[in-house]
Amino acid sequence: MEMDQLFFSGGQGLARTFVIGVFAYAILVIFMRLAGKRTLARMNTFDLIVNVSIGSVLASTLLIKSVALAQGVFALATLIGLQFIVTWSSVRIGWLRRFITGEPHFLLKQGAFLPKALERARVTEDEVRAAVRSAGLGDIGLVEAVVLETNGSFSVIKKSDGAGASSLDDVKEY
Repeated sequence: MEMDQLFFSGGQGLARTFVIGVFAYAILVIFMRLAGKRTLARMNTFDLIVNVSIGSVLASTLLIKSVALAQGVFALATLIGLQFIVTWSSVRIGWLRRFITGEPHFLLKQGAFLPKALERARVTEDEVRAAVRSAGLGDIGLVEAVVLETNGSFSVIKKSDGAGASSLDDVKEY
């Protein structure tokens, strides 16, 4: 590549990028709507990988001249189709769901930090305290649990008097 083409290689490349971009964008929007809200939901590791892959395919389709629009569309459809199949299956098969999304884990339980859990999750006590403060609580003694969710967020559960079903039943200890 010559030095003058380093910054601008002519209108043909820009026109191709624009035309492919418009079509690829429209197709991606249609595919994402067909795939459902799960594709756009709060992401766990699996969802992040799929969405980054979709972005990579879109970028490759836009910028690499040897990748035809049909190839890019097929690659997008393949990724979104696989994501749909895996999420559909994980709703119905417990072990697959646990493998794909992981499991929530306690970091603090009944007001006490769980040092091994913090170490395995690579989370500090300060980060847990920050989550407690973000939940509007100033006293760790008022906290039943802090859970590291499958998407990496913290859930802070206040102590309660209720004797109903617990939202903590599926949470694991490291």
